[in-house]
Amino acid sequence: MTRNLILVLGDQLSHDLVTLRDADPEIDRILMAEVREEGCYVPHHPKKILLILSAMRHFAVELEARGFCVDYIKLDDKDNTGSLPGELERARKRLQPASILLCEPGEWRLLDAFNALKETWSELQVLEDDRFLCSHARFADWAGDRKQLRMEFFYREMRKEHQFLLDADGGPEGGSWNFDSDNRKALPADVRIPVQPHFPRDKITCEVEALVAEHFADHYGVLEYFDYPVTAKEAESLWDAFLEQGMPRFGDFQDAMADHEPFLFHARIAAAMNIGLLDPRRVCLDVQAAYQAGDIPLNAAEGFIRQIIGWREYVRGIYWLLMPDYAEKNTLGNTRNLPEFYWTGKTRMRCMQQAIGQTLEHAYAHHIQRLMVTGNFALLAGIQPKQICDWYLAVYMDAFDWVELPNTLGMVMHADGGYLGSKPYCSSGQYIKRMSNHCQGCSYKVTEKTGEKACPFNSLYWHFLMRHRDQFKGNHRMKMIYGTLDRMTEKNQQALWDWGETLLKRLDQGDAL
Repeated sequence: MTRNLILVLGDQLSHDLVTLRDADPEIDRILMAEVREEGCYVPHHPKKILLILSAMRHFAVELEARGFCVDYIKLDDKDNTGSLPGELERARKRLQPASILLCEPGEWRLLDAFNALKETWSELQVLEDDRFLCSHARFADWAGDRKQLRMEFFYREMRKEHQFLLDADGGPEGGSWNFDSDNRKALPADVRIPVQPHFPRDKITCEVEALVAEHFADHYGVLEYFDYPVTAKEAESLWDAFLEQGMPRFGDFQDAMADHEPFLFHARIAAAMNIGLLDPRRVCLDVQAAYQAGDIPLNAAEGFIRQIIGWREYVRGIYWLLMPDYAEKNTLGNTRNLPEFYWTGKTRMRCMQQAIGQTLEHAYAHHIQRLMVTGNFALLAGIQPKQICDWYLAVYMDAFDWVELPNTLGMVMHADGGYLGSKPYCSSGQYIKRMSNHCQGCSYKVTEKTGEKACPFNSLYWHFLMRHRDQFKGNHRMKMIYGTLDRMTEKNQQALWDWGETLLKRLDQGDAL
């Protein structure tokens, strides 16, 4: 008889998972299932599907090596029901376990489906995922009855609570909690970019690649040339290479962008971390140790740790605190459809070409490309939040709903009315010019604001500020921006409004700009 049937999901590939920690190979059984529904509820990038399925199969091999009996359901198994609840029900009937254990999924959609089963399945237990530094209860306690939540204050508490980068008196190392102002340097022309480690495909990955090519051929994105870690050992190799070669200059250039350089000084570990191949606490400890050893500067160490114990934990806390209602937020009233060029990269805007093109090729773009290029354009153009959220969820290898939704809906689209971010993250083309070399090869001129040759970001930026003046005029962080707008002549303001209207109408007509 099976004591526990333990369902392990594709983003739970950790031997320290709460449901596996005390599992007994003699009396417990593992269920893992590849199901079509998880690949198609949004059109996930083929490389993302390949990563997850290959990593699942490799993890199943590791579990079997530890003595576990793993019921592994492949995508093309003839009796596959196509859904996780369906496969769990099949296994329940077949094995009749005393208990069914599940670590909570990372998406409300799935948690809701499993909670529905709990209403009739008394043996089903859903346990909280404790691979994070901040529990649901801890975050809810911190949030309290605040009308707005600010990551910076949450981050400081996490630093103190988990003893990261503190001085002997318990204050912030270096006298400041945040060195973000030191982390906005443009990339010099002669800088040497770290060489990325490679991960040759083994038999398992090759088999999965053929499977994905057959079953998800209509999804956007390049499947060939897959080169990502699919085991914890490979993920650790990627991390070690970054810590040595990329981390020393990560702080300086984490916001930089450059033509044909998708990775720059970024770690590429988010996907591995989000599916369980890397432990976020261990990563932060490694960074702290490297700083203490004098191998990396403080601005790099602080900036990196902030992304892990600050943003990553913060957006997860907001997700579980506010779902499912949070997903429906649209405070700015956006109604425009996502342009087709987000799926093809076929646009004359060089920065968008580069960000979308590398996304389609690698299922990757770093945070500034997402926030200040593709996200900035979606905000300025008034794209429906759900459509741009679904796009981010589909095309990025590290995107799971708990991390993608608050980042996109709250930080990128300001659709939650400022609950997550105190101001909209928007800019004209000047920011992109300052942080990249994209403007040099663009069809448009970043120095012009209106007319056929003008960078579309320029007029759309001012159009956005004008059409949402009532919502933002009282925001103290935008006082200077509106002061600049108000100093423009009425003629110039009207010209910006009119050209913005022209560009938005072209978008509605299917023009890729």
